[in-house]
Amino acid sequence: MKIKKGDTVQVLSGNDKGKTGEVLEVIPKTGKVVVKGANVRKKHVKPRKQGEEGGIIPVECSMPISKVNIVCPKCGKTTKVGYKEEKDGKVRICKKCGATLK
Repeated sequence: MKIKKGDTVQVLSGNDKGKTGEVLEVIPKTGKVVVKGANVRKKHVKPRKQGEEGGIIPVECSMPISKVNIVCPKCGKTTKVGYKEEKDGKVRICKKCGATLK
């Protein structure tokens, strides 16, 4: 997968179109990602133990990886990810400006 945990991405479509956030989790089996602050749903939680509070909490849900695009830290634009061979292995690069992605 070209997008990894900790990358900054921008949402391309849906209700949160244009929002940027950090990738919290990548689920390769289903091809989905969880982005901080995007695709937020309300979850109703029941208190399980004595003294614990229940209520409605906001939770970030997963979204298809095709709906997000990585943001280059150097040029600040959304870009496709390319790869380049270096002596220490394969490195991800920005297709627009050629900067290496962490």
